[in-house]
Amino acid sequence: MELSHTETKDKIHSLLDQAYELRIKNLEKSMSLAEEALDLAKKIEDEPCIAKALSFLALFHMIIGDFDLSINIASEALDYFEKLEDEKGIANAKYTIAGAYYKRDDYYKGLNYLLECIPTYKKFGDYHNLSRVQKSLGTIYEYLGDIESATKIYLEAVDSGEKANDPNLQSNAFNPLSGIYLNQGQVKKALEIIEKSIELKEQTGDIRGLAFALYGRGKVYTEIDRFEQAEKDLLRSIKIHEEMGEILGWAMSHHKLGALYLKMGKLEKAKETLITALEYSNKNKIILIKFKSNLLLHEIAKKEGDFELALKYLSQYIEEKESVINSQTADVIEGYTAIGKMKELEYEANVQKEKADLIEKKNIELDSFFYRISHDLKGPTTSMSSLAYIVKHEITDEKSLTYFREFESQATRLSNILNELLKLTRISYDSDKKEKIDFTQIVSDCISSYKYLENFDKISFELDIKDVSYKAEWSLINSILQNLIENGIKYARIENNEPSISVKIHSLKNEVVIAVEDNGIGMTEEDVDKIFKMFFRANRTIEGTGLGLHILKRAVDRLKGKVEVASKIGKGTTFTVWLPK
Repeated sequence: MELSHTETKDKIHSLLDQAYELRIKNLEKSMSLAEEALDLAKKIEDEPCIAKALSFLALFHMIIGDFDLSINIASEALDYFEKLEDEKGIANAKYTIAGAYYKRDDYYKGLNYLLECIPTYKKFGDYHNLSRVQKSLGTIYEYLGDIESATKIYLEAVDSGEKANDPNLQSNAFNPLSGIYLNQGQVKKALEIIEKSIELKEQTGDIRGLAFALYGRGKVYTEIDRFEQAEKDLLRSIKIHEEMGEILGWAMSHHKLGALYLKMGKLEKAKETLITALEYSNKNKIILIKFKSNLLLHEIAKKEGDFELALKYLSQYIEEKESVINSQTADVIEGYTAIGKMKELEYEANVQKEKADLIEKKNIELDSFFYRISHDLKGPTTSMSSLAYIVKHEITDEKSLTYFREFESQATRLSNILNELLKLTRISYDSDKKEKIDFTQIVSDCISSYKYLENFDKISFELDIKDVSYKAEWSLINSILQNLIENGIKYARIENNEPSISVKIHSLKNEVVIAVEDNGIGMTEEDVDKIFKMFFRANRTIEGTGLGLHILKRAVDRLKGKVEVASKIGKGTTFTVWLPK
């Protein structure tokens, strides 16, 4: 039986989840599942699914070292995500492109893409992907020779991995940290941290990651002359990398195994291993391993007394290293300029956050004050209204009754203001349970609740409400629609033979859009800029508290949405609210 569109989408997401989970054990299977998901997504012409499948496929190609193809596929995914305005999707595609660039030693391009990912992952609290980006940035800092920054950001990657509750992410950063400590002569610390990484990899079953951790321990063992253990770790690392199709790791492990054999005095084995690493790096454009291998081959040739060959390898080493340095010097400078700008932006963001926190604290204090005052005054005003009802029927003098009616009107107004203030504090801090919103029912109830308002029966309502799948606190949605509809009724132009209010609700991408339009009295541009301020009233001839639209704005903010207003005097007003799903 053929699957429905929804069932096919569910299957696509399931395939991609499996593919991502399997990447640490079976990359070949991961790629197969991603390709199956892509075929299904294209079949149903679902662009978000196509974009996600392309993004995953690009990631897997980047992991196995097929960098050009990875960049092409990720760029295609990026085009889809940008069209869909999917911020996280954009960041995920850019992360993959960055990985492909820096792994083939194009560090500057990789750096720029990584820096663009960080604000998005921080915005969404995505510590999983933030840790991956931080670890990659650490690798680039290491290449640039900025060991202090590399160490700092590797530790940040460990912290983000802990927040994501992902031991693999933590161990991924432990591997290069061990290398830094080893280069600094902190051998004991280097061995402790790499063994912790291996333990985590074995616990989680991350086979591909285990190969990198074994490579790291092999380096430490080589340094402390535990040659047999070093060889065992490096050979096992090579075997896993070969099985997983991991090009970069395979080349790195061969280079380090060659260095081990050189230190052991096994020159033939060292030469054979390093020539293999060199040929492989030439084929796959792994420049860093190329010139490192040339340097070691230079040393071997010297030991063997073949000075002509030694000079050849040394020339190749110098030529390749200088080529990389010369081509990327300007890029490195630009890269650090970008890093400086990012740090400046982060500093500014922290300043703004401190300001926002201070404002939020003041808002809480203000709301608390409003609540206490409103609550304390509610009792006396209720008593005043009750007494007014009794006294009004006792007064017989017409002049006195006129004065008393004015008193009763002001008491009612005060009661209404207190009710609105109480509603405002509840919107800010009450935590109602989210439920599926029936917009048709809420709009119908809101319209019915205002039948008592003057001129209600002269207004026509035009409703266009689609079946929208949306969950939220009912009271917040009710407040938004209630205030919009009430405003439309209160500010209608009754002299207009056909006063009307249009309510349209529909989905647009990942948002619910609520548009309420009237052909009422309208507002000036100056008034539009002020209408959400507390107690502001654009038209004082019409009864109101000046709190309705302020309450609406607080409700929209609570739902992380936005509201826009378009209005012209004598033409009417349109309120448009966007609420993220």
